[in-house]
Amino acid sequence: MTRTNRPDGGRAAARRGRTAIYLLAALCSAILVPISVPISVLGSLPAFAAPKEDKVFTIGNYPIEARAADAVTAKERAIAEGQRAAFRSLLRRVVPVTAYNRLSRLRSVDAGKMVDGFAVRSERNSSTDYIASYDFSFQAEAVRRLLDRENIPFLDRQAPQMTLVPIYKAPASADAGSNAGIPETFSDAAGSDAWTYAWKGLDLANALAPVNLVALKKEVHADTIKAAMEGDLGAVRTIARDYQADDILVAILEPEAGLKKVRVTLAGKDAVAPFILKRTYRLDGPDLAYTAELSAVVALGVLEGRWKAINVRGGDRVASTTGAGYGASSANASYGGGEIARPAPVPRPGDNDSAVGSPFRVAVEFRDMGEWQRISRQLSGIPEISELDVEGLSTRGARVSLRYPGGPQSLAVVLAQQGLNLSAAGSGWILTQR
Repeated sequence: MTRTNRPDGGRAAARRGRTAIYLLAALCSAILVPISVPISVLGSLPAFAAPKEDKVFTIGNYPIEARAADAVTAKERAIAEGQRAAFRSLLRRVVPVTAYNRLSRLRSVDAGKMVDGFAVRSERNSSTDYIASYDFSFQAEAVRRLLDRENIPFLDRQAPQMTLVPIYKAPASADAGSNAGIPETFSDAAGSDAWTYAWKGLDLANALAPVNLVALKKEVHADTIKAAMEGDLGAVRTIARDYQADDILVAILEPEAGLKKVRVTLAGKDAVAPFILKRTYRLDGPDLAYTAELSAVVALGVLEGRWKAINVRGGDRVASTTGAGYGASSANASYGGGEIARPAPVPRPGDNDSAVGSPFRVAVEFRDMGEWQRISRQLSGIPEISELDVEGLSTRGARVSLRYPGGPQSLAVVLAQQGLNLSAAGSGWILTQR
């Protein structure tokens, strides 16, 4: 993303801080593998637009930067390092935080073989430096197969898009300028720009919890915003009506007295439930833009983490339904129950975990999410089924593990009475709607 209209302080912050911020997001995206690729191959890839259902496999507006003895080498190095880092961000986007430790298995994976294409958002260079922003698109099926093979749970289904309103509250006397002892970067205009640009710089469209960024409307009263920040659901509904949106959040950035810290409040309703989250961040001197970017990255990670938390459940394979990472402590955070992450290879019939009375895995095939929901309700409604665990979900298939006293053969008889077909296939047990 070209930041030609970003305040000067924001540009300096971006140059110094973007890489560090994205690395932080990669480490904590739930609340938020060194790999190489020949530059000759990357250079030949076309710009790529992922299908709608595979949007989460694109890491957009990703900053890359490198220095070398000459411009060509600097560019090659920046692209190579950038695609490795983007691949790590992708993995942490789709994998629940409780499974991050399994990602160490992928350190030897060649990310270049996973790249489907890239597009250049912006770039500039000197005789020794190359700085740019790229969109890296990865092969959805290749990544799915990789995670399936390693038995790493993941979620590749986006949440419904939510509306987010960034709001900046300037400290008292900020607009009076430096004579009041407050730098101009904290003025209402400069602070609003920094907070808005921080969100615009993120990959909002491809995120696991996609965001539609909108400006604050004049008709939204300050008292309504204040009430929403205090947990008033009526105020949240009022704001939602003003924007004609089902899921809406206000994101308020407020520098604290003394300008040592900023407080960020998320309030409203996301795709999971109404919630309030308040966090405080240390300011990097007068550099509000850098801290705003960090705050926005963490906030988006919180939204993605909440979505993963309700869509992956059970056992040691999946994320906790009580929240994850730095999103778990949010006030009024309701995570609910859910199904979820994506099918992995199913054991062949006759394997140990298909023995009578032992847990076994089933690959569920369906046409759409409505059919999956019906099937999952039917499974949950059979009293004899225990330890039902949805280990993975994609747009057309799911992987579940469960225990049934008579084993899969006996379960097949029961399911047939409900219009479901459980059959043995070469790769394992397959469940379909008749």
